[in-house]
Amino acid sequence: MAKLKIIWTRQAKEALKSIYDYYKEKSLQGAKNVRLELLNSPKTIHFAKQYQIDDINPKYRRIVVRDFKVLYKEHNNTILVLDIVSTRQSPDVLKKK
Repeated sequence: MAKLKIIWTRQAKEALKSIYDYYKEKSLQGAKNVRLELLNSPKTIHFAKQYQIDDINPKYRRIVVRDFKVLYKEHNNTILVLDIVSTRQSPDVLKKK
């Protein structure tokens, strides 16, 4: 099986930075830990349909990391990380993503 290529969209990178900045105000090491977990999560994908279809927005698959969902799509052996959203948000907000 070919290794999947991982591409982060601008939206996903911005979400990652916002999450890092939020945690950094509380703890620099905590911020680094969360960022590393989120960055590494798509690397655990061995096949495109490995993780669940998102229950709120079914056009995406999701990886749950702490209190966040890493939303992605697969196309031609490429994982496209689209966004990272807090699971604490209202489902109505998440449906608009």
